[in-house]
Amino acid sequence: MNDLSRSIAVCPGTYDPVTNGHLDVIRRAAGLFDELVVAVVDRSVRKSSAVFGTEDRVGFIERATADLGNVRVEPFSTLVVDFARSVGARAIVKGLRAISDFEYELEMAQLNRRQDPEIESVYLMAGPQYSFLSSSGVKELATFGGKIDDLVPAEVARRLQEELTR
Repeated sequence: MNDLSRSIAVCPGTYDPVTNGHLDVIRRAAGLFDELVVAVVDRSVRKSSAVFGTEDRVGFIERATADLGNVRVEPFSTLVVDFARSVGARAIVKGLRAISDFEYELEMAQLNRRQDPEIESVYLMAGPQYSFLSSSGVKELATFGGKIDDLVPAEVARRLQEELTR
């Protein structure tokens, strides 16, 4: 367990791909905690198979947050509360865009609290410019040749177009 005087949070997600909305939440969360561990889901029961492998997703986030000295990126494939406990985190940070996010996240927060009542769920409201933005929406736009370069980091936009035109 890490030093309890340091506040550590985990910001979990599939990040397939990471969007500017994700990065906004990560940057804001990094300002609230001594250390932020961006936890990239290695496998998900909720979603279909990922366009990008775990290593790619971790790399995209590492490069996009390289200027943030208190952020590290790690893959995980356990319960998020178990992962949080393993890195000494006292909080799980998620972004919320809409009512539909709230309904899902409320359920997850209650389930996580049952697993470990010591780990708090913390929610940051999406900035208005990102309230519509989702990884699945970006993938759909990219599949049909839509403009995505203002929705994701440049490297992600380029790689996504390459992957989806195969």
